[in-house]
Amino acid sequence: MRLPPTRTGGVDEERAIRQIRHAIDAGVNYFDTAPIYHLGKSEQVLGKALAGGYREKVRIATKLPHWEVFEREDMDRILNRQLKTLQTDHIDYYLLHSLAGSSFRIMQDLGVLGFLDAAKNDGRIRNAGFSFHGNVEDFKEIVDAYDWQFCQIQYNYLDEQNQAGTEGLRYAAAKGLAVMIMEPLRGGNLAGRVPDTIRKCWDEAPVKRSPAEWGLRWVWDHPEVTVVLSGMNDEAHIDENLRVADEALPLALTPAERVLIDRVRDEYRRLMKVGCTGCGYCMPCPFGVDIPGCFAGYNAHALFPHDRAAKFQYMGHHGGLMGEKSYAGLCRQCGKCAKACPQHLPIPALMKDVSREMEGMMGVMVPVLRGLLWCSGKVGKVKRAITGEKTHA
Repeated sequence: MRLPPTRTGGVDEERAIRQIRHAIDAGVNYFDTAPIYHLGKSEQVLGKALAGGYREKVRIATKLPHWEVFEREDMDRILNRQLKTLQTDHIDYYLLHSLAGSSFRIMQDLGVLGFLDAAKNDGRIRNAGFSFHGNVEDFKEIVDAYDWQFCQIQYNYLDEQNQAGTEGLRYAAAKGLAVMIMEPLRGGNLAGRVPDTIRKCWDEAPVKRSPAEWGLRWVWDHPEVTVVLSGMNDEAHIDENLRVADEALPLALTPAERVLIDRVRDEYRRLMKVGCTGCGYCMPCPFGVDIPGCFAGYNAHALFPHDRAAKFQYMGHHGGLMGEKSYAGLCRQCGKCAKACPQHLPIPALMKDVSREMEGMMGVMVPVLRGLLWCSGKVGKVKRAITGEKTHA
């Protein structure tokens, strides 16, 4: 879901394929994709990456988008299209995508459980499961409704009580389901550059680890966890995760380390303004707002209030400086995004907060910055003309 991007926002296919094959060569054998990821490119790229003998080394997980299903025949049509896109004759792990209680009941009425039985019987899928973004009561209802082989839940040290949470994790595992974990680093918010107060907490640990390693080890510490899905798109991150996966074991964290992670969790909750994971289910916005991008900038500014880069990056990415305008102020309060949000965030109301905090000077600064870029381009052109410097083809 987070393949390496090009400068224009697409998928860098060559780099992505190289990364996927490197991960497989190093022992990774489970790849999670879906039709919605990268607007359809994710399944395509994975299918290409698994050519040349790599398909036989891995298990593919992909998903049935319930929002595209209006009748029973749609399920077969979508699955058969996915098999073709992924260049395979079977899906190892097939999920009903992003279920909550109401969406599951609709799919039940359309005959989805019979579809799963038929697809397993004819060999198109090997294991049936579901991914989940609802409350724990609905989660238990879905677990009990069918002979599932596995499920997929959001779980990290900020989400112990959110959605399925620890209660759901243990419930599913006790029923014999494999449990795949998504968002172990909460869309990257628990890794990379962290606030000074968070860094100070981590620095107190006798064993020095990156924030990403701490987050992943916390998830792997739970014996009920089967697979951890990490959205890696950088070679260094892949290698770090491979190393940590080799070393991390269930129940390996010490009591002092668990207390430390609890302190970090509490500090994050104090600092963050919006609990967005960047999943993109709210997109596309009919009015052009990049909802996850706006929230990411808003949270970055909240976590690093003295760093002006967050606001400049927000203006650059969303104010029309580097592409189409996609800032929060474009929101027209239609509410479509809030209905689709797995985190149940009041997105329209939050967009007002984002606009108020991040866009005060944007109307002035974007034209100024655009002018500076134009001048820089002209100066560079004049310089090349004077010096005879050639541009690279």
